[in-house]
Amino acid sequence: MKNIITYFSVLFIISFSACSQTKDDRIILGKSYAQQELKSSLVDKKQHNLIDYKSIIIKDSATAINIAEPILFSIYGKNNITEQRPYETYLIDNYWIIKGTLPKYYMGGTFLIIINAFDSKIIKITHGK
Repeated sequence: MKNIITYFSVLFIISFSACSQTKDDRIILGKSYAQQELKSSLVDKKQHNLIDYKSIIIKDSATAINIAEPILFSIYGKNNITEQRPYETYLIDNYWIIKGTLPKYYMGGTFLIIINAFDSKIIKITHGK
């Protein structure tokens, strides 16, 4: 209960200071708080959590692409990935399948990433040759 009160107190304070967004004006809860949240989340799966595997949290292709691109950029390079636009995007059985495209008559491979629409977990990342 103490953590909940502290959390809401912090949110209340942050909401009034959000206009000036310097780190000095912010309340930082710290790494130990983050570790505590991680431990309690791993132990108590029934605590408040939007991920319930009943409702999709990645509802549209734009959001799926916004999740996928930074990961793909860091692995394969931004230019390589953006040259594969427009992407093919499909929501199949609650998984987003996103694949690059190539110009007509071009030989080569494209990326493929599969993301769980319920929890954003990446199932597969690959790139053809």
